[in-house]
Amino acid sequence: MDIKQSLDKLFSLHNFGIKLGLDNIRAFLEHISNPEKSLKTFHIAGSNGKGSTSAFIASILFEAGYKVGLYTSPHFVRFNERIIINGKYIEDEFVAGFINRHNDYIDKHGLTFFEVTTAMAFEYFKENKVDFAVIETGLGGRLDATNVLNPLACIITSISLEHTNILGDKISQIAFEKSGIIKPHCKVFIGKLSDDAEAVIEKKCNEVKAKLFRLEDYLIEKNDIVELYTEEIELQDWEIPLKGKYQRYNAALAVLTVTKTLDIDKPSVVYDGIKNVIQNTLIQGRYEYIRKQPFILLDSAHNPDGLKVFLNEFRNEKNKYSKTLLLFSALKDKDIDSMIKQLVNIFDEYYLTEINYERAEKLDDLKKRFDKFNIKTETITDKGKFISNFLIGDKNNCLVVTGSMFLLGEIKSILEEF
Repeated sequence: MDIKQSLDKLFSLHNFGIKLGLDNIRAFLEHISNPEKSLKTFHIAGSNGKGSTSAFIASILFEAGYKVGLYTSPHFVRFNERIIINGKYIEDEFVAGFINRHNDYIDKHGLTFFEVTTAMAFEYFKENKVDFAVIETGLGGRLDATNVLNPLACIITSISLEHTNILGDKISQIAFEKSGIIKPHCKVFIGKLSDDAEAVIEKKCNEVKAKLFRLEDYLIEKNDIVELYTEEIELQDWEIPLKGKYQRYNAALAVLTVTKTLDIDKPSVVYDGIKNVIQNTLIQGRYEYIRKQPFILLDSAHNPDGLKVFLNEFRNEKNKYSKTLLLFSALKDKDIDSMIKQLVNIFDEYYLTEINYERAEKLDDLKKRFDKFNIKTETITDKGKFISNFLIGDKNNCLVVTGSMFLLGEIKSILEEF
């Protein structure tokens, strides 16, 4: 199979859905000689911020002179975005070769897309002899396919209600699932969590004798200023290319993790790692202006907490535009109503569309949800035509695209044609 046939095969595995549990991935990894056992890893879980925090950790390690693998999900346009070493995507040849070598095993054992992709990342990092691998969980943590690692550090960025049909409908239940990545005697780093969530994490750490580091214990906040002080480094006047105060928390959590795990204490390494995170990790979709005049702003907010922090930032600049428009869609397993409630009276015009994905909320159902909040909307079935019309409109208008990373990927693909 060539790369197109290999990716078609890989994407067809979505038909197997989500399988929670580690038996399949463990058996497959044993079949390919357990590449994960040779990796020194940082394992990151969280409802929001895990992608950005993963990128900051990888970028700091890169600036420290290490060869660093980074595994994240989902991708926006190309599958290769999921697996990166020092700012370079995995090669098509490796992807195709992996699928070809293991095609019979994949079929025989009914592996899922995420199980195969995770194993591929581990093998790629092993073959390329990375010094460290930064691994982001998919869904949850405890039963996530990535949870076969014995990491140097476990990081939990945030905890909010998400995937409630799978992870539970209480913060404590979701915290329990996220805490499943914590391994005996490892170092554990947590962002700003609720008391309920933190209690669950602390209990888990005590049970397995893991050392817990709370970001809040090292922060000083003054209005919009966030400063980090550890024994190794002081983070004061720092330049961060990802917009939003919440990204300062993500960056600070990454700095705390790296300095406490590897004793990296050179300010220039830390500062450059934060400043160069986009070019070092190719991170996308975080308050990203992908077009200007007219403006198209993409943000990967995909749950109520993520949307809240995005809107807090966007309110500060929305008045500089002639008109603000929203293009929104979401996956059906999200708390969509809580997201919509926050969108009332924010935008001048609201447009709804449907993501081309099996877990997407149907367009008619999405419109009914907005109707309940008395938000006037228009439905969009031809996203390409919609984007084309927007681009020839008022140059001072701003289109915000949010609700799902899968929607962002579709819009990015469309914009590649313009």
